[in-house]
Amino acid sequence: MAIVVQKYGGTSVGDVTRMKRVADRVAQTHRAGNQTVVVVSAMGDTTDELLTMADKMSALPPGRELDMLLTAGERISMALLAMALDTLDVPAKSFTGSQAGIITDGFHGKARIREITPGRITAALDEGNVVIVAGFQGVSHDTKDVTTLGRGGSDTTAVALAAALGADVCEIYTDVDGVYTADPRVVPNARKQDRVTFEEMLELSAQGAGVLQVRSVEFGRNHGVKIHVRSSFSYQQGTWVLPEEDIMENAIISGVAHDTDDAKVTVQQVPDKPGVAARLFSALADANINLDMIVQNVSAAGATDISFTVPRAEAQRSHRLLAELADDVGAVGVELDDKVAKVSLVGAGMKTHPGIAARMFQALSDAGINIEMISTSTIRISVVVADSDMAEAVRAVHDEFRLGDAPVEVA
Repeated sequence: MAIVVQKYGGTSVGDVTRMKRVADRVAQTHRAGNQTVVVVSAMGDTTDELLTMADKMSALPPGRELDMLLTAGERISMALLAMALDTLDVPAKSFTGSQAGIITDGFHGKARIREITPGRITAALDEGNVVIVAGFQGVSHDTKDVTTLGRGGSDTTAVALAAALGADVCEIYTDVDGVYTADPRVVPNARKQDRVTFEEMLELSAQGAGVLQVRSVEFGRNHGVKIHVRSSFSYQQGTWVLPEEDIMENAIISGVAHDTDDAKVTVQQVPDKPGVAARLFSALADANINLDMIVQNVSAAGATDISFTVPRAEAQRSHRLLAELADDVGAVGVELDDKVAKVSLVGAGMKTHPGIAARMFQALSDAGINIEMISTSTIRISVVVADSDMAEAVRAVHDEFRLGDAPVEVA
């Protein structure tokens, strides 16, 4: 029997009617002879509503208690879906993250999975049940407290379970029907892709494409889990995320991603000598703040500016931390700009096709858009622009590489 893991996001289970539709789809998968594991998110805006209530109670809710609160949303979804399946005469058992054997570290709010011990899941599957697991959560290996995996954590739950169970496929059901060459809300002629590589999907996710959480793609790549991104509102094929060797012909450019949730921090006039940058970034690392793009200007008169981007939610904390450290390292000051956006061009073919960066920068120039920062990898070029220029920048780059057309190689 094939093992199929399916994940349904908050929109897919947003109300009772949609929950029943999901139950019908799950029942079909089960009746087709598959051992079926379902991971569910909280219904609709439940998580946001819980966060709002927490904010009304406390300006700074304790992480442990916030995780206890937020995990309630997924537990509601899993129980309701099990009930819906029971009315269809499909046996089902629901499990919280801890009951499912999802063991994490102790970081509340953004815990990482350390291991999965799926004994209860496999036993329930062998009994003929559909297994429903609450996404987004686990239990700390050290404290035994409930933890959450961060926004989009249900994706990671699903792919990690697929890896632990040796599943044939992990289907990620959402409110879009696949991975597009750009956000269709920004680029009306964006095109759905049939296949992308893990490396491309990692870059797209990391740069703001909201289809899959980055860590879920990492799990898929590291453990060979084939991921199928699909719409829960249709039965059409979506987008497969696969190893590069499983895709016979790759498009040179895969897509354009954007992110408006970053802020730029600049530490001004930092002494240009060994150890200073290490002190700055070690302080951020100790505070568990993730950095993205980092640029150091050319040194002048023995000093330089260092700029980097951080999640906007961490911007004020980063600014305060570095402002306290500026005098100690001899920097002049710290500047924060939260009116920026990141636009990224992604494609595996960049490794072997020169001139991609030049074309991207020329397209932005022709559109009158100023580039504030540049960062690259072997298959990605990212720029920081003013947030007011984001939509025009995405459309300009998308048009330059004709990503709305049928896939063709870029000359």
